Amino acid sequence: MENQKQSIELADIFNKYGSAFLKNHTLCCEQSKAFEAIKSCRTSNLGGHAHMCDHCGHTRYSYNSCRNRHCPKCQFAKQVQWTDKLKAGLPPTRCFHLVFTIPRQLHKIFYLNQSTAYGLLFKAAALALKKCAANPRFLGAQTGAVAVLHTWGQTLTYHPHIHMIVPAGGLSEDEIEWVAASKKFFLPVKALSAVFRGILCRLLEAATLANKISLPNDIESFIKLKEKLYLKPWNVYCKKPFGSPDRVVDYLGRYTHRVAITNHRIISDDNEKITFRYKDYKTGIPNKRMTLGVNEFIMRFLRHILPCGFYKIRYFGFLALCNTGTKAALCFDLIDKETYLPCLEGLSATDIWRVCTNIDPACCPVCKKGLMRPIPFIHEKKTKPG
Repeated sequence: MENQKQSIELADIFNKYGSAFLKNHTLCCEQSKAFEAIKSCRTSNLGGHAHMCDHCGHTRYSYNSCRNRHCPKCQFAKQVQWTDKLKAGLPPTRCFHLVFTIPRQLHKIFYLNQSTAYGLLFKAAALALKKCAANPRFLGAQTGAVAVLHTWGQTLTYHPHIHMIVPAGGLSEDEIEWVAASKKFFLPVKALSAVFRGILCRLLEAATLANKISLPNDIESFIKLKEKLYLKPWNVYCKKPFGSPDRVVDYLGRYTHRVAITNHRIISDDNEKITFRYKDYKTGIPNKRMTLGVNEFIMRFLRHILPCGFYKIRYFGFLALCNTGTKAALCFDLIDKETYLPCLEGLSATDIWRVCTNIDPACCPVCKKGLMRPIPFIHEKKTKPG
């Protein structure tokens, strides 16, 4: 396997078992596209480039990346660049981390209607936050948020939920002052959970009646399903506030461009059984192991391929992109603290690597004196990349 760094990678599994898997499974267009991209990432299938040291003549060959957003090897530069930009976009204040989840009864509906259902999930979370924050008993202010969609749990099960980062405060209704939230408290999660449940059920019911959402065969009507959804309280999880925007963005950055499973979590491939690490959040044990049959493992991963063109990161309230020069700028002025300036915006992947690691990719790894200069790449040459 070219450009291999882990002992076993997701691409290894796809290449080894992909043909047999595809004989018994039908993939949608986006799943097929991601499947083939991951298999070909950083291999000769995608071509490559070469560099030669201008001092000692050492030559390094590298194959191109697939740049698919579901590939575990293609997210580093995007992640750190987005994180750097968001640090400059968040008001200089504490932030809360909210997690909006849905009950299992909705999983089938969401999977069958992914693009529409995920969009409604974003909308319901944003409206619930806006409504509760505007309540004078809670905060009484206009709020903003950055939201990220995840569809998986640690064991690759289907578990749609939204991570939301919310500044600890908001603009007053007359927009003349910054209303700071309590040091340990943002909004009552029970009230937020109830509002979120009501809004999402209303949106799903309206979409069903408008034939924008199809119900599974085992669900007669959404009205009956809604009765079951109201039997148990929903939970919106709220973590303690982070001390600074830098800390919260670094934390969120680990979520934004993450894929369902990273290569370093895959432990072994033994007789068509894939073993990987996962964190058990119920017990707090970080390095549990799970073994799945290879077909089940591949299918679980492919369930989390997002629809074409779907935006998994969205901005709401005064953090919406349309408010960057108005309400967001006003928040910065009212808080009146030092702000972060982005340093990675507009840089190439090579420059980002240089800034983040303090390692110069252009420096020759052999003589340490010369610079690696690009030379014509000969595709037929079977040389392992550096």
